[in-house]
Amino acid sequence: MAAPESAPESARDADTDDRQLAPAPDSVPFSDLALAAYCPRQLYYARRDDTDRSPPPVHETARALAGQYDALAVASDAALATYDLAVEPPEFRSNLAVSRDRHDVSSPAETAVFLRGKDAHGRAAKVHHDPLAPSLVTPGSPPEAGVWEPQAVRATAAAKALSWREQTRVDHAFVEYARHGVVRRVDLTTRKKAAYRRALRTARGIDGPPPRIHDDAKCGACEYREECGTKTRTLGSLLSFGDG
Repeated sequence: MAAPESAPESARDADTDDRQLAPAPDSVPFSDLALAAYCPRQLYYARRDDTDRSPPPVHETARALAGQYDALAVASDAALATYDLAVEPPEFRSNLAVSRDRHDVSSPAETAVFLRGKDAHGRAAKVHHDPLAPSLVTPGSPPEAGVWEPQAVRATAAAKALSWREQTRVDHAFVEYARHGVVRRVDLTTRKKAAYRRALRTARGIDGPPPRIHDDAKCGACEYREECGTKTRTLGSLLSFGDG
């Protein structure tokens, strides 16, 4: 994968602490950590089959929107209607106004950044300086509050990898639900870091099919559900499924 687009000199300097250039040999992709938090058994099947987990085109749509918040904030309803939004223009504009008041993510110092930490690696859509924080962009829907747990795990992994790169503390990250105009901050609390460590142990420890989770919403949407053997009640349960 490509190096960070505009990494600071401290990250490129050959004299920098070797730990920045020598991650653990069992470094785990951010995507594996998120899937381990969502469903370890699904991660097992994805690895076994070497499944192509390239993001669908809607992810590119979300990333494009996340780079245009300033313009979108003042766009008319007619202009917003030309974009692939997940909500109606008035709701998008209202969401974006609230998010922009709370979080400054419109002018990142770096974009499309590959981060390699001690234990995990992957790409962040943005990296913000002063204070340091990564942003992850998703095309999915936000929960009522906070972020979905797999996304919190992934955001924590990105923040820890950024901390490793810069050799300084990073205490939060952002998840941007760009098609909704919603930005949520993820603080690296004790609970969040514990969930990250659980996902890391799970991802590293899988060497056979983990136990089934028996979750109708998750299992009903899983491409491995027939092979896995998990029975779901109805497809109606999928109506509440959120992006993980």
